[in-house]
Amino acid sequence: MGVDTKAAADGTLWDGIVVLHGRVEHRLAKALQRRHGIGLSEYRALCHLARAGDGELRMQELADLIGLNQSSVSRLVARLESAGLTRRAMCPKDRRGVYTVITDEGRAVQEKAAPTYTETLTQALDEAATDPALATVLTSLRP
Repeated sequence: MGVDTKAAADGTLWDGIVVLHGRVEHRLAKALQRRHGIGLSEYRALCHLARAGDGELRMQELADLIGLNQSSVSRLVARLESAGLTRRAMCPKDRRGVYTVITDEGRAVQEKAAPTYTETLTQALDEAATDPALATVLTSLRP
């Protein structure tokens, strides 16, 4: 396979991944909003916080984990705080460090939304597998 052929194949594969990602993200966001009143980024933030030691992460850590920039994660955390799902805490060792901490209510929302997320994800991937344009991409990514 020549370089041009490999580059074309990589481009086709990547285009398929982007389409697949967009479709799945749309389905997940719609289901979480409709059934639980939270956005996909909010759900992912709650998941990462629920798994973190002591249920807390530095703002920058959370931003890195969910793929948002600092200002976007600040707005996200503000929405979660307003809903009572998280709270901010200062780092006891470094007063400049700000942590986001999941609340009991945040844990409850995340646990309640988890089945919706996993069911919707599986359904979206199963549906994509029936699309000839995405079946090859899915076969290469899915065990």
